[in-house]
Formats: sequence, structure tokens, C-alpha cells
Amino acid sequence: MLKITFVNSGYAEGILIQCPDDSRQSSTFVMTIDGGGARPDEFEGNISGRIRMSDYLKQTEVDHIDLMVSTHTHEDHICGQKLCAELLPPRELWQTLPPGLFQTFEQLDVFRGTNLSQVNFLSALNDYIHLCNITEENGGLVRQISAGTVFSINEDLTIKVLAPNDEKEKTLTGMMQELYSSVDSDDFLEKLNGVDSKLNNFSLILMLEYRGQRVLLPGDTNRYGYDDLQDDDLHADLFKVGHHGQIDGASETVIRKVQPSMVVCCASSDRRYNSAHPDLISMIEKTGAKMYYSDCPVEGIPAHKAVQFSVSDEGIWSAEYIR
Repeated sequence: MLKITFVNSGYAEGILIQCPDDSRQSSTFVMTIDGGGARPDEFEGNISGRIRMSDYLKQTEVDHIDLMVSTHTHEDHICGQKLCAELLPPRELWQTLPPGLFQTFEQLDVFRGTNLSQVNFLSALNDYIHLCNITEENGGLVRQISAGTVFSINEDLTIKVLAPNDEKEKTLTGMMQELYSSVDSDDFLEKLNGVDSKLNNFSLILMLEYRGQRVLLPGDTNRYGYDDLQDDDLHADLFKVGHHGQIDGASETVIRKVQPSMVVCCASSDRRYNSAHPDLISMIEKTGAKMYYSDCPVEGIPAHKAVQFSVSDEGIWSAEYIR
């Protein structure tokens, strides 16, 4: 049975995937995709069940991580991931930059940021370096992956990389190199803002297939990030809608191509930044897809630590909120 768990990290995203595999430790292939954020104020005093992903791994007694995926370097995806790597260093880390590039990056002073968004992004860039270092220092492999690659994890589970393509990865690499080589303060902040604003649509997009059942996981890709993908690649039973369900998280065209029966939205209970946008949610529900949430942004969702989907060996789906 495949288990896909979306941990309630507030306005953040962290996914745990567990698949039976006798060749792995504890007879389970364990994969994480991002790891939520690490800001203390995201978890203090909350009543919706939020939990750091690293704490969720402890509580559920996950004892190793075979594969860790960093879709992109935003604070709400990677800063909590660094904590997960400190707890359980991954045997392999997938990300979108040349594997040795992080060694040329220096730690940035977060106080160079003039607003919270800049401070968060600077923290994320620093944690990306830490994440790569933790992986390599513990014997793991840092790997750049790009569109078109298909990984056969075992006889039941495959992972296909849909995006970004080589051209996008080269563009992102150039943007990052220009950022780190910038000396002038104003020029640095301008480049920082530029990378930050464009990064969502450089996210890794993965399609998981388990015994004929498909799961589309697009990171923070919004409605404009699917244009160069083949329609046949997008159909999925379970779809994690991009950009926390903001109004640009998906379009009718995207949903029509995916044709999901279940959709997950990783939006915070306070619907920060207009996440879980009512118009987007309504549009998805009109297709007949059932909505689920990692946090509690709409009425009627019980407080919970995570929402978990399971696929039986016969391809039967089930879902539950983990309290």
C-alpha cells in the first residue's frame, strides 16, 4: 500500500511518501518532497493542528529517508526540510541546480533584506546550502534532475520528472550565479526580488505512478507553468494544486487536462495571501473532484496534523485526516 501524507505546516508544504519495498530499510521506500517552513510563529498558539514536518517524522517513527526532493528554494518549502535532513540525512537529494553549484555560494546576511519577504528568501537560500551540505557530509548524493527523466523506484512505483526542462534549469542557474556575484547592495536586492518572483514556475513537477494510479505534484507551479507540458503527462487521480491554491494556482484548462478525482490544497487556516481562494476551490469542485486540505482554510475541516491518502495493491484509494 502506497501512503502519501501532506503534513499540516500552515502556509507551507511538506509531503511524506511511503511505499513497501523489501530492498529498503524497514522494508519501506521513504521519500519526502519539501518540508514546510521553520518560522516559530507559524506553529505557536495554533488550534488547527499544525506541526513541523520534522516533528511529524519523529512522532510517526519514520527511521530513514531514501529520497528527499527540493522543488524550489522558498522558505515555506525548504527551511523545514533542512530540519528533516538534520534529523534523517537523505541518501539522495533531488533539486534543480548543478550539484556542485552550492559549494560556490556563500552564506548570505539575512539582515540585507529590507522586508519580510526578502528575509525569508535569504533564509531559504542559506538553508538550501545547509541541506546540500548535510546530504553530502552524510554520504548522500545531491542530484540535478530535469524534465523527461523516469525513475523506476521498484516494480510498483515510478517517478517521472515533467519540469523544469534543461533550458529552464540553465536560466535558473544563470539567475542564481548573477545574484551571488552581485556586489552593489541595490543591485543585489533587485536581483533577489527577481529570482524570488519567478521561482515558483521553476519548481520541480513530478508524476508518481503506483500500480496504474497517478499523483501529480507540481510544487508551487501556477497556472502559467504548464504550457510546455504534454496533455497526456498531466492526467492524474490525485492532484496537489499549485501555489497554495491562490487564484493563479490552476486554470480550468489545467484542471481539465489533469482530470483529478481528488485535489489537495496546502493553504493555511488563516488563508494567508488569499490561499485556498474561493473562486479556485469552487471551480475545482464543479468538476466533481473532492477537495482536501493540509490545514483548515475552510469550514468543516477538523483540526489535524496531516491529510493522508492510501492506495491499496488493487488500486483503491482512501483518505483521512490524521489527528
